[in-house]
Formats: sequence, C-alpha cells, structure tokens
Amino acid sequence: MSKKTILVVEDEEDIQQLVAFHLIKEGFFVLCADHGNECLEKFQAEQVDLIIMDLMLPGKDGLELCKIIRDHPRGKNVPIIMLTAKSEENDIIEGLEAGADDYITKPFSPKVLVARVKAQLRRAKKAASDKSRLLLPMKLQIDLDLHQASLDGKKLELTVSEFNILKFLAQHPDRVFSRQQIIDEIRGDGYEVTARAVDVQVHGLRKKLGKAGQLIETVRGVGYCFRAKVS
Repeated sequence: MSKKTILVVEDEEDIQQLVAFHLIKEGFFVLCADHGNECLEKFQAEQVDLIIMDLMLPGKDGLELCKIIRDHPRGKNVPIIMLTAKSEENDIIEGLEAGADDYITKPFSPKVLVARVKAQLRRAKKAASDKSRLLLPMKLQIDLDLHQASLDGKKLELTVSEFNILKFLAQHPDRVFSRQQIIDEIRGDGYEVTARAVDVQVHGLRKKLGKAGQLIETVRGVGYCFRAKVS
C-alpha cells in the first residue's frame, strides 16, 4: 500500500519539525508549508491525503485556508486537523465550522496527534469505500470499483451488459428510462442494437436476481425503472 501524504502547515519551525518527525517515523510521507500561500501551492501540486494546519499563519490564516480547500474539488473529502494554541471554546467551534474535522490544542502529545491522524484516515477510507458501493433493497449490493453485484452476500454472475443495466437503473432509483436511453447510456450513442436486445438482457438479469428481480419494473409503453422500495 502506498504511503499516505500529510501536509503540515506550521510557521513555527520547531513544531513543524516535531510533527514531521513523528509522522515520518509512523511511515507517512510529509510535506511542509510555512504559510498559507505555500500550503495552497503544495495542495494543488501534490496528492495530499490529510492536512495538519495551524490557525495563526502568515498571510492567509487557518480558517481562510480551510474554507478555500473545502471549496476545491479535491479538498472536499481531505481530512483537516487544526493544531493551534487557540483553545477557547469559540475558537474550536469556529475551526470546526470552517470545515476542520478535528481540533487539537497546543501543547500537544505527538502520539495523540498521530493517533488522531490515523483515525481520520480510517474514516476517510471508509467514506470513500461507502461511496463506491450501492446498498439496495432486498440485500442487493453493487460494488462500483470492483464492477460486481452481490445478493445476500453472494456474488452474482452477470454479463457486462446485465451489470451495466443494473448499475445505471440503480443509480437513478424511481426514474423511468426508455430502452433507447438505456442503450445510449450503457453502449454509447449510435450503438446499433435493438430495443428487443435490452428486453432480453433485463429478462436474464431478473432471472439471476431471483426475488430481487421485482426491483426492476417494466413501465408499459416506456421502458424500465428501478424501484427504491418494494411494496
């Protein structure tokens, strides 16, 4: 597994080196920034997995940086830990409301900081994993990363077309799609295949889904719909 990259944004050299030392000792790759602009430059240039940030920084302060990073497409899900001497309740609330995931006050224990870093990375990993899975009614599950579907914990042996139809319909629950829309989505515009071929694929898919096949509803005269709930 590749090393996780931690960006440490701290203008006090002693603290920056202390944090970096303990993170490197735990197997992390560490980037350091002394001020807000350098933080943004390194965040945009590198694939950063977590940020440890002081509140009081030259130039842009931690609150402003946090908001800027959260507005960046790559920054929405990157864990941010505030590490600061500002320990008043209002400071903590302000930091968390700006988008920080955790808040540690100075003086601090390096071991506790490393433990918090690992906890945030675990949460981020789980959140990313959850997003790659569709948990559906009747114990049906689709793993988007592995390109697999399972029912009651058992892998379904689906063709590529069957899987793509199931994924497309399940990602848009309760919406009705025509056969041509399904063809265009899973094969691309202009793919020469008849609407009858879609019917054959759906029939095979329902058969493999067993009772869960009722989740795919035929809408007469229109096409198909994946029902989020079964009555």
